[in-house]
Amino acid sequence: MPKPTNSDPGPSAHPGPSNPKPKENFAMTKSNFTSLLTAVLIAVSHAQSFAQEPTPLLTQPEEKLIATLKSDATLKDKMEACRELSVIGSRNAVAPLVALLPDAELSHMARYGLEPLPYPEVDQAFRAALQTLTGRQLMGVMTSIGVRQDPRAVKLLVPYLNDANPEVAQAAARALGSIGTAAAARALETALDTVSDVNRLAFAEGLFRCAEQLPRGGARRAYDRLRLEDTPHQVRAGALRGAILIRGKGGVPLLRQSIQSGDYILVHAALRASMEMKEPEVTAALTAALNGRPTDIQILVLQALGLRGDAAALPTLVDHTITGGIDVRTAAIRALAEMGVSGAVPPLVRLLKDSNTQIAQAAQESLAALPGIEADAAVRALLSATDKTDRLLGIELVSRRRMMTSVPALFAAAKDADAQIRAAAIRRLGELGGAEELPALLDLLAQAGNASDVEATEQALSAVLSRIEKPEGESAKLTARLTDAQPAQKAALIRSLGVVGGPDALKAVCAAVDDTAVRTTAIRTLAAWKTADAAPELLALARKTSDATERTIALRGYLGWASNRDLPADQRLAMCREAAAAIDQADDKKLLLGALGRIQSLDSLALIAPHLEDASVREEASAATVAIAEEMLKGDDAKQVAARLVEPLERAAKATASDELSRKAQTLVQQAKAKAGN
Repeated sequence: MPKPTNSDPGPSAHPGPSNPKPKENFAMTKSNFTSLLTAVLIAVSHAQSFAQEPTPLLTQPEEKLIATLKSDATLKDKMEACRELSVIGSRNAVAPLVALLPDAELSHMARYGLEPLPYPEVDQAFRAALQTLTGRQLMGVMTSIGVRQDPRAVKLLVPYLNDANPEVAQAAARALGSIGTAAAARALETALDTVSDVNRLAFAEGLFRCAEQLPRGGARRAYDRLRLEDTPHQVRAGALRGAILIRGKGGVPLLRQSIQSGDYILVHAALRASMEMKEPEVTAALTAALNGRPTDIQILVLQALGLRGDAAALPTLVDHTITGGIDVRTAAIRALAEMGVSGAVPPLVRLLKDSNTQIAQAAQESLAALPGIEADAAVRALLSATDKTDRLLGIELVSRRRMMTSVPALFAAAKDADAQIRAAAIRRLGELGGAEELPALLDLLAQAGNASDVEATEQALSAVLSRIEKPEGESAKLTARLTDAQPAQKAALIRSLGVVGGPDALKAVCAAVDDTAVRTTAIRTLAAWKTADAAPELLALARKTSDATERTIALRGYLGWASNRDLPADQRLAMCREAAAAIDQADDKKLLLGALGRIQSLDSLALIAPHLEDASVREEASAATVAIAEEMLKGDDAKQVAARLVEPLERAAKATASDELSRKAQTLVQQAKAKAGN
C-alpha cells in the first residue's frame, strides 16, 4: 500500500479494531452483474478498505527503534522505525510515536505506527491531537480516528463539520462515517441540512457509511434520507440498494417502483439489490417489470433474473428467447445458462437451429455453459443424431463441456464416413485426450485412409503429447508403431517423436534418417529438436550427405545450437570449429558467421578472420567482427583485450562495402586504441 504523503492525510494504513460493530447481514446470492452495475457498486460500497502491506522485516528490538525516533537519525531510518513499531510496538512506543504527529515529514508514518496498536492510550492521543494540530496533520489524525472507529471522538469531530476549510470538514465527515455510531449519524444528518455543495458528497458518503453499520431502524432512516434527497448519484444508488435490502420482503414495492423509474442509476442499483434477495415476490416483480420497458432495461432485468437462479422465472425467460428483438432474445438465452436449471435445456436445444445466426450461437454457448446431467444428455443425443449438423454441434459441445465420458463416442465419430465429421471429432480428441487416449489415437493414425485424416490425427497427437507432463515416457508407444507404419503415418510418428523428445525418441529419429521414405522428415525433425543432444547427429549428417538441401537443413539445426546463448560460450565455439570443416557453400558460411558473431571472444574473431577475404561472405564476416568487438569493448576485461581488437577491426573496415559499417569499425578502432593506451 502506498503510504500517505505530506500533502494528503492518506488512506488508513491498517484495518480497524478487532471488535467491529455488528452489522445487519444481507447475504449475497449471486455475483457479476454488468460492468455498469459493478462500477456503481464500487462507488457506493462500504468505506474503502486498503490492503495491509507485507509485514516489514524486523531488524531491531523495540528499545532501539524508539531510540531512533528520538535521535537525529535520517528520515528514512525514522520511517522504517515507525513501520516496524506498527508490528511489535508496546505501550512504550505510543508516546514517542505521538510526539511525531505534528512533524510535517513524519506525521503520516507516526500514524502508520500507531493505528494497529491495541492500547487506549493511542485513542486518547489522537483525540488530544484534534485540539492541537492543523492542516494536513489534523486531517490525517481524523483519518486514523476513523480507522480505529473511536466512538469517544464523535463529539470532538462534530464541530469540524463547520470548519471553513472544506478539506477539514470533509475529513471529519468521513471519519464520523467510519465510526458509524448513532451519534455520528445524527450529527451528519443535521449537517446535511445546511451543507455546502462542495462538501455534499463527503457528508453524504459519511452518512452512508454510518447506515452500513447502524441497527436496522437507524440504517433505514439514513438510507431513506439519502435516496430521497438531492445527494450525489453514487450515494443515492447505494442508499436505494440498502433501503430495499433492509426492508426484506417489504422492499419489493420500492424495488418495483425503482425499476419503473426513468433514472438508470437507480434502476441498476435496484436490480443489484434484487440479486441479493431470496423472496419469491422479487421474481414476480422483475418479470412484471419487463413489460413495456426500453430494450436496455429489459436486458438488465433478464440478466438479474438469470443470476437470481429462481426457477419460477423460467417461463418468462423462455418466452423472451422467442419474442422481442435480437438483443433481448440473446440476453434471455444467456440468462437461461446463468439460471442453471434443467428446464433450460429443451428451449436451448430448440434454438440451436434458429434461423438467426446470433441466436443460434448464443444458444450453443449457453448450452455449453449450462451445468447438469440433463445438458450432458442433450449433447449426447446430438452426437448420436442422424442429422449432420446436429452431430457437428454435439462434437463441438462435448469438447466445450469437457465431457470425458463421451470420448469413446468421439473416437467412433473419428471413423465416420463423412470427412467433416471425422475431422471435427479428431480435432476435439486432441483437445480432450490425455496419455490414456494415446493408444487409441495411434490406432486411428494407423487406420487413416487419406492425407487429411493423417494430418488431423497427427495434430491431435501433438496436442495431447504437449500437455503430458513428461512426454518422453510415451516414446515407446510411438516407436513401436514405426516398423509397420505406412510412409505417411511413419512421417507423422517421427514428427510426433520430435514433440516427445528424450534419448529414446532421438535414437528412433536418427535411425529413420536411413529410411528413404521418411529421410527428409527425419532430418527436419532432428534440425528442430528441442535439446542440444541432437547437435552431434546433425553435424555428422552434414558431413556425410551429398545432398545440398540436406546439408543446409542439418547445418542450420546444428548452428542454431551453436548460436544458443543458453549453452556455454566455449561449447558453442567448439561447435563452430567442428562445423567449419564441413562448410564450403556461401549460404552455409553465412550461417557459421552468424553463430560466431554471437560469441564474444578473440578465438571467435580468429575463426572469422579468413572469411574477410572471401568475396561471397565478407560483408557477413565484417558485421560479425564489428558485433563481437563492440561487445568486448564494453566488457570488464576490455582494457586487456583492446589492443588485440584493433587489427580485426581495421581489416573489417577495409573489407566491407558498407560505408556505415566501415565508419562504425573505424570508431571502434579508436575506442580500442584509447582503452589500450595507444
